[in-house]
Amino acid sequence: MARRAASSLVSRYLLASRAASAGAAPAVPSALRGPDGTRGLLPGVLQRFSTAAAAEEPISPPVQVNYTKLLINGNFVDSASGKTFPTLDPRTGEVIAHVAEADAEDVNRAVAAARKAFDEGPWPKMTAYERSRILLRFADLIEMHNDEIAALETWDNGKPYEQAAQIEVPMVARLMRYYAGWADKIHGLVVPADGPHHVQVLHEPIGVAGQIIPWNFPLLMFAWKVGPALACGNTLVLKTAEQTPLSALYISKLLHEAGLPEGVVNVVSGFGPTAGAALASHMDVDKLAFTGSTDTGKIVLELAARSNLKPVTLELGGKSPFVIMDDADVDHAVELAHFALFFNQGQCCCAGSRTFVHERIYDEFVEKAKARALKRVVGDPFRKGVEQGPQVRIALIQHV
Repeated sequence: MARRAASSLVSRYLLASRAASAGAAPAVPSALRGPDGTRGLLPGVLQRFSTAAAAEEPISPPVQVNYTKLLINGNFVDSASGKTFPTLDPRTGEVIAHVAEADAEDVNRAVAAARKAFDEGPWPKMTAYERSRILLRFADLIEMHNDEIAALETWDNGKPYEQAAQIEVPMVARLMRYYAGWADKIHGLVVPADGPHHVQVLHEPIGVAGQIIPWNFPLLMFAWKVGPALACGNTLVLKTAEQTPLSALYISKLLHEAGLPEGVVNVVSGFGPTAGAALASHMDVDKLAFTGSTDTGKIVLELAARSNLKPVTLELGGKSPFVIMDDADVDHAVELAHFALFFNQGQCCCAGSRTFVHERIYDEFVEKAKARALKRVVGDPFRKGVEQGPQVRIALIQHV
C-alpha cells in the first residue's frame, strides 16, 4: 500500500511542479554524518553540492523546535537514562536540537502506556464515529499548521520546502481524512452455513501496534502507519528514524489537541539496535510494522519471531525499472525518467533507479537525459525553485 501511495505522491508532485513553473507562490524564508558515522559540521557543504557560483548563506527556517522529548502516555518526558542525541541540519551539519534518546526501558514504558490505553482506556470502546471525528479534527489541525510542519520537515530532512508544503503535508491531511472515513465502515460478515448454525466473522482491533518508520518521508510514513491503526481502534508505539525525529513529535502533539486519549499514541526517538530492537522483540506488542532497508527488515522479522511470533508487515527497498519503448515521446520520457530517479533526492523506495531504453532511441535519450540532469537546480531546500536539497546525511552520497 505504501508503494501505491508513494506513486500517487509522485504523480501529484509532477502536477504541482508544472503548476509551479507557470507561477507558484514563493517559498518561505539537519543530519550530516561522515562515512564513519561521526557527526559534525562539514564546512562548505552548500557550496560543494550546489549549482550556485558561490557558497549560499543558509536560509533561516521559519519555525521553532518545541518538541524534543519522548511522548509517553500523553506527556513529553525525558528518557529514563537522560541521554539525548543531536538531530542535524543536512545543509550544514549543524545541530538543530538535542532529542531524547530512548532505550529498552523507555520502550517498556511506552508499551505499558499503550497496553493500558487499549485494555482500560476509552479508545477501543469508543464508537467508530467518534474515532473518525478525532482523526478529522487532526486533519484540520495539520492544515492549519501546514507551513510550520513543512518547514520542520525540510529543516530536519533536507527535502525542498515547496515539495513538503505543497504536496506532502496536504497529503498527510488527506490521508487522515481517508482513514477517518474507514473507521465506521469496517464490517464483519455473516457466512452461510449448513444446518442450524450462525457463522459470523467479526473484525476487532488487534491491540498494541509497534511501528518503525524511516527518514525519507517522515510525515507520510507517520500517516501511513498511524492512520490505519487508529481508525481500527488500536493503540501504538511509534519509533521515529534517528535522522528525522522532529516532525512526528510535532504532529503527535496536534493529534492530542484533536482529542486523542492519553496513551493511545506514544512516540519514541532513538536508534535501531536499542529502541528499535526493544520494540520489535517486545512481548506485549501484538503487531509490528516496519519500513526501511531489506537487511534491517530481516532483523525485525527475526526479532518478532523469536519473541511472541507477532505478525509483521514489512515495506522494504526495491529496484524499480523504467521502460521506454521506441515509439515514446523522448522529451517527455526524459522528464519522467529524470523525475522518477531524482525525486526526493533519489531517496525513495519506488525510485526509477533502472532505465531500459529501446536501442533505436538509446543515444538520443542518453544525450537528453544527461542535459536534463545538468540543469537540475541543487541548493538550499528553503529557496524557491530548488529541485534538490542535500541528502539526509553525507554517507548517503555514496549510495544514492
